[in-house]
Amino acid sequence: MSSTLPTVLLPGLLCDDMVWAHAREPLSARAPVLVADYGLLDSLGAMAEQVLRDAPARFALAGHSMGGRVALEVFRRAPQRVAAIALMDTAVHPLPPGEAAERERAGRYELLAIAKERGMAAMAERWVRGMVWPPRLSETALVRSVIDMFARKNADVFAAQIAALLGRPDAAPLLNAIDCPALVLCGADDSWSTPERHRDMAAAIDGSRLVLVPQCGHMCTLERPEAVTRALLDWHASTQA
Repeated sequence: MSSTLPTVLLPGLLCDDMVWAHAREPLSARAPVLVADYGLLDSLGAMAEQVLRDAPARFALAGHSMGGRVALEVFRRAPQRVAAIALMDTAVHPLPPGEAAERERAGRYELLAIAKERGMAAMAERWVRGMVWPPRLSETALVRSVIDMFARKNADVFAAQIAALLGRPDAAPLLNAIDCPALVLCGADDSWSTPERHRDMAAAIDGSRLVLVPQCGHMCTLERPEAVTRALLDWHASTQA
């Protein structure tokens, strides 16, 4: 029996409701669906607080990439309101110390500089190459959809979301506290948020379901929408309103 529980969908860095386009209609046929927009918020905590202000009293919560981190911050603040959680192509650890932190910071600010100097589309054309499974980079429609989505945002939004990610808290301790239906999903070829990390996350959440989507990179909902939607519908059906 399908659940009638409302669903809140959390996009990742520079993403919008397009990443949920395939799953949104079948989920909406069951219950209301809300897709978050973070605006110019520059911390994961502030994003989570806005989600809680906008969300119904109790809901299923799915987050992709940065949205997965926001989902965990929602759970940190109001676990009693989260009836189910799906964490997709994401991670839980804070900014690493030392040289690794400097490399990440430099890489993110290099992309921001391109966005400011040459425009969001130019930045996205470079960034997308690490986001999509390499054998599909020749598929113009897929790659263009990602670039166009990123280009709908501006450099101010990019800067705010970079600040949020660089200031990310450690969410690993939250995983053991999750006691609702949980889906942990990742592209099997995601080089950004690796399958190994998702195996560790799933192992830390009692009773969670791990799904690794074959021949898929980081942008799972756009690369393999049918497989991701099936997993989300199965997850949602396991919840209770």
